Amino acid sequence: MINIKENEKLSKMNHSCAHLLAQAVKHLYPHAMFWVGPVIEEGFYYDIDLGTDVIKEEDLEKIEREMKKISKDGKRIVRHELTKEDALEMFQHDPYKIDLIERMDENDTVISCYTQGDFTDLCRGPHVDTVKELKYFKLLKVSGAYWKGDAKNKMLQRIYGICFETEEDLQKHLEALEDAKERDHRKIGKDLGIFMFDELVGKGLPMWLPNGFIVRRALVDYITDKEVNLGYKHVMTPSLGNVDLYKTSGHWDHYKEDMFPSMDLDDESYVLRPMNCPHHMVMFRSELHSYRDLPIRIAEIANDFRYEASGAVCGIERTRAFTQNDSHIFCRPDQIKSEFKGVIDLILDVYKDFGFKDYRFRLSLRDKNNAEKYFGNDELWEKSEQELREVLKETGADFYEAEGEAAFYGPKLDVQVKSAIGHDVTLSTIQLDYQLPERFELNYINESGEKVRPVVIHRAILGSLDRFIAFLLEETKGSLPTWLAPIQVNVIPVNNKYHLEYSKEIMSSLKNAGIRVELDDRDEKLGYKMRESQTKKIPYTLVLGQKEVDNGEISYRLHGSEETSILSKEEFIAMVKEKIEKKK
Repeated sequence: MINIKENEKLSKMNHSCAHLLAQAVKHLYPHAMFWVGPVIEEGFYYDIDLGTDVIKEEDLEKIEREMKKISKDGKRIVRHELTKEDALEMFQHDPYKIDLIERMDENDTVISCYTQGDFTDLCRGPHVDTVKELKYFKLLKVSGAYWKGDAKNKMLQRIYGICFETEEDLQKHLEALEDAKERDHRKIGKDLGIFMFDELVGKGLPMWLPNGFIVRRALVDYITDKEVNLGYKHVMTPSLGNVDLYKTSGHWDHYKEDMFPSMDLDDESYVLRPMNCPHHMVMFRSELHSYRDLPIRIAEIANDFRYEASGAVCGIERTRAFTQNDSHIFCRPDQIKSEFKGVIDLILDVYKDFGFKDYRFRLSLRDKNNAEKYFGNDELWEKSEQELREVLKETGADFYEAEGEAAFYGPKLDVQVKSAIGHDVTLSTIQLDYQLPERFELNYINESGEKVRPVVIHRAILGSLDRFIAFLLEETKGSLPTWLAPIQVNVIPVNNKYHLEYSKEIMSSLKNAGIRVELDDRDEKLGYKMRESQTKKIPYTLVLGQKEVDNGEISYRLHGSEETSILSKEEFIAMVKEKIEKKK
């Protein structure tokens, strides 16, 4: 979907449409007062104080009609420049505008307002020339928003909208929004019984239901097998650690705000771990290594915990408890390029398996103007950033650079995707680190018999398993490939009296072949059971009646198809097994 904020013409139209919305609301609710109405990537919004009145979704149509009425009137939008004194006089009865004006420095800022007919609003602009230019708009939703984003302040009502140049563009956008709703992993996860949340358990703490656990287990087996074939050694470490461990790693000084509070037990303080690198550093340090041993690739499917703000948690895309497909590669400096390239190749191989195509590589660098966020010296930072740049150029990876997105200990390559609800999220990451080997005093013996520091490459291919599943559900709309589907085959007898035994026989054969299968022998109409099987997005639905019993055959439909195919039991099992084994 288009980024309204980055399109100069659409940005101006949406800014003007926010004022059109405010004018219409003022007509319908004369006591309304307005905070701010900015342009955002998805269009615009306006925060409104309506006193005791509440605008509901069904009221948006009424407001839209008033907006269209004002638009047809065609009034010009006129800019006025004011002194601070004049501005305070003009908006003396509006505490929200007074707050804005009083925080302006009249020596540095031109205070301006825009008038359209009977409505004047404080604004720096720019705007279109007349309200007549605003024809193709839609109010999308209404929600609550605290004044200035502070939960201690009054709750205002926020109305979101979008404006385009043509009816065709507006309709295309609305269709895309509807598609995004259908793709929202929170809806799909609930509908398919993948995961759930409960306030009693806690915000941002997902509970994986039986169907979700099957998907997770299949993904863990998939990535573990790939890593084993590439020489990774898998380990298991505790989900908490001594606070001193994180003081040594630097997380306590640089990441503490994102960690859960420490727990004091006996004479020690423990904390839930936000990441696994400190544990793996200690593992590497526990024995002597030769240069011939490197690279050493330690991998773990690890549970981690981060204290995300309440407003930041979003389904399983961003949680407070999550599982990482994590690894740390301890290597010599001369192995950096080959190891880094190997990780990029693994990421591309995985994305090919899942059919992911819409992603971007981001080289995440430190913000030199905010050096206190990071540790280490300038020389090491410049060295590691340049090395990553060179590796990326040599591999031919298409990437862009982003300052301020580095980890506090080193630069990284992030694979960015856009979620169905418009969030820019990191799916996979590779990080180059000279700092933690120094802090943990890691060594290996080089060819000259000297102790020297290894370099560490942090990498997560599936990243957060939770986030990966969220993206996968959105990409597939919940129609997971057969090898990942919680239930792969649904068996429905046409009539329980005559066809149940044969259905049970088929189900048993499928189970013995390692295929996940369920039997629907409920006393419901056949059409109802078939529709429900489609709703559950089960890849294969078998409908077994007298013809199938007599001929020893299987009639099946693929999810999303109205066409029925017939195979022998052996042919059907072989076909499904091939799709599972080859991950088609």
